[in-house]
Amino acid sequence: MVAKTVKVPNYTPEIASVLVKEYTENPTAETVKALAERFGKTTRSIIAKLSREGVYRAKEYVSKTGEKPVKKDTHADAIGAVLRLTEAETESLTKANKSALAKIFAALANSKPLENGEPRAGEIAPDGETDPEGEIAPDGETDPEGEEAAE
Repeated sequence: MVAKTVKVPNYTPEIASVLVKEYTENPTAETVKALAERFGKTTRSIIAKLSREGVYRAKEYVSKTGEKPVKKDTHADAIGAVLRLTEAETESLTKANKSALAKIFAALANSKPLENGEPRAGEIAPDGETDPEGEIAPDGETDPEGEEAAE
């Protein structure tokens, strides 16, 4: 005759309710450590039980500066949207340094939007005039006085 083994639960319902109650009151790593010591379990075991109970929250990663990190793709996509870049141009931005992308996005976010029809610096206006700084003549020649180049 084969004897049946009875599985003993790792956590009784009473212990589980104490774990949930105390962790939800103070959801920190210190609470998990204190509960592990109190019930003679490992912190991993406590975390696993709290996860099964649906109350455990993993700590959020923060950068060295204490901020929530932003991926390079997010910066590149934002810059691409502001500048109306193609998907290929936006994808090429992801190869740039992350801090450079963050600075470029911050500069764009703080810049004055162009009015409809207003040329960007260095562009030729639709009416054939030079840009507001007077740097480019319609024929593409440099003209420091802002006058059209004579032929």
